[in-house]
Amino acid sequence: MAPCTRWRARLKDPYDILGVAKTATPDEIRSAYRKLAKKLHPDLNPGDKSAEEKFKQVAGAYDLLSDTEKRRRFDAGEIDATGAERQHERYYKDYAEAASGRRYQSASSGFDDFAQQDDFLAELLRRREQQARRAPGADRSYELEVDFLDAVNGATRRITLPDGGSLDVTIPAGIEEGQVLRLRGKGAPSRGEGPPGDALVAITIRPHRFFKREGDDIIVELPITISEALLGGKVKVPTTTGAVMATVPKGSNTGTTLRLKGKGVPKRGGGHGDELVKLKVMVPSEPDPELEKFLSGWTPGSSYDPRRDMQS
Repeated sequence: MAPCTRWRARLKDPYDILGVAKTATPDEIRSAYRKLAKKLHPDLNPGDKSAEEKFKQVAGAYDLLSDTEKRRRFDAGEIDATGAERQHERYYKDYAEAASGRRYQSASSGFDDFAQQDDFLAELLRRREQQARRAPGADRSYELEVDFLDAVNGATRRITLPDGGSLDVTIPAGIEEGQVLRLRGKGAPSRGEGPPGDALVAITIRPHRFFKREGDDIIVELPITISEALLGGKVKVPTTTGAVMATVPKGSNTGTTLRLKGKGVPKRGGGHGDELVKLKVMVPSEPDPELEKFLSGWTPGSSYDPRRDMQS
């Protein structure tokens, strides 16, 4: 019996819950309830457990005090805040059911009438229904693999959709790996009257066989002959928009870098990056008797040692 008595003592006074005096008129009680319901009703606070619990208490208090006979019996000490007979001791679970499930259910069923009578709540719920009806469709995600040169120069490519349809995607010049393109209105249709969602296209780029990208610059390694390295001269250099002629300085070595201005990736703010051409001196893979004869009779000057910096 003691645990039940302690639990009952913790029941909140319905007058305190509604914030009204014990001498409050029915109109004052109704006004206090409406004010609290506007703030606490679960439909207006989705997912807020604290607000839901407080609304249960408010609904229970209003249920008791709005009933003339129940209010009289409560004021007389015949029933407690849950509406239970005071002389009949019950277990904790009985009070819990009376205070939560039953009270909340009756309050919820009565909220429809209350909402219809209250212009503010009715308008708020109407707007929520309109928002749900006008909500856009879901976004749909896709992946598109494009060639390196298409990513640099721009292109239009087509995606085949799971339903058999297709979607044309414009690849902007200079797009980067992992960038996501948003195609407005190309997603799922709305379940109501709203616009369709968007298509989100994640871009992956196939590596090129000799071009690489570093920021807005294009990197390419260019093989040259021994004579081109030693004597210099004009050589043809590939770029992402076609080959151009460039000058190899005399005495170039592997690692010497030529910079071709404006031959890189288009920049978002305008202009282009550069192309960096890294020279790589190559010897013939097949035997060359004339080259061998020349080199066999050539001796570097005594001051020249290409491995001088490697000596300890």
